[in-house]
Amino acid sequence: MKTVIISGGTSGMGRETALRRLAKGDNVIVIGSGEAKGRALVDRVSSPNLHFLRADLSSVAEVERVVREVSDRHESVDALALFANRVNAERVETEDGLEATFALYYLSRYLLSHRLRPVLDASENPVIISVAGVGVTAGRVHWEDPQLTAKYGRVRAQLQAGRANDLLGVAFAEEGGGRARYVMYHPGFTRSGLDGVANPVVRGAVKLAARFFARSVAESARPVVDWIDRPPAAPLTAVDRGRPVDPALRTLDSADAARLARYTETLV
Repeated sequence: MKTVIISGGTSGMGRETALRRLAKGDNVIVIGSGEAKGRALVDRVSSPNLHFLRADLSSVAEVERVVREVSDRHESVDALALFANRVNAERVETEDGLEATFALYYLSRYLLSHRLRPVLDASENPVIISVAGVGVTAGRVHWEDPQLTAKYGRVRAQLQAGRANDLLGVAFAEEGGGRARYVMYHPGFTRSGLDGVANPVVRGAVKLAARFFARSVAESARPVVDWIDRPPAAPLTAVDRGRPVDPALRTLDSADAARLARYTETLV
């Protein structure tokens, strides 16, 4: 039996991963912000191996609380699967004064990866899997204004956080000193989260396209489920829609990764 933590695990690929790992007999901790979705998942599965932690992971204090609860209850963790993300049409500022997409999509992953390192290192074969957009080259970290106070856009915010997650994986692997391997995974267009598109016309168009071109949630989640059983040997693995990502890609620059790590430490 493995112990698996899944952030953003009450819907979409996170939920599918949780269900698949429960079917294998694992102990699964699902973290989500929605009490109703979390309870619905618990009621559906009705398994003593499923544990739901409600938390707003855009809050640094909430992430730290989750880390304390997990560390108090578990001597070791075998896998950390990171899915949490949310699209905001307008700029939202968190209680920490951070842009919400940056805080949830990137910073929560940074904190969970680093703060849970002791319990991950206590496992025989630990792995961290971050599901984002590795391999995509659009977007960048806006070093002059990372919190997008002057020019916010939902796509701009998502792309920046996606590129920040690319750099997080690079920095984590290059730091060394830990046992956990880091996997960055871009599943591509998946039939997940389509109801979150605010504009009904756009939502309808996206759903129509998804019927013909998107991968199923089960298909997209399959590699994540498999990596938990068989983590790659390399400290860092990057996969974009089934293809390995060239480590020389400019979005995986080591100097930028170190720069982002330094900036992030000033926030936490």
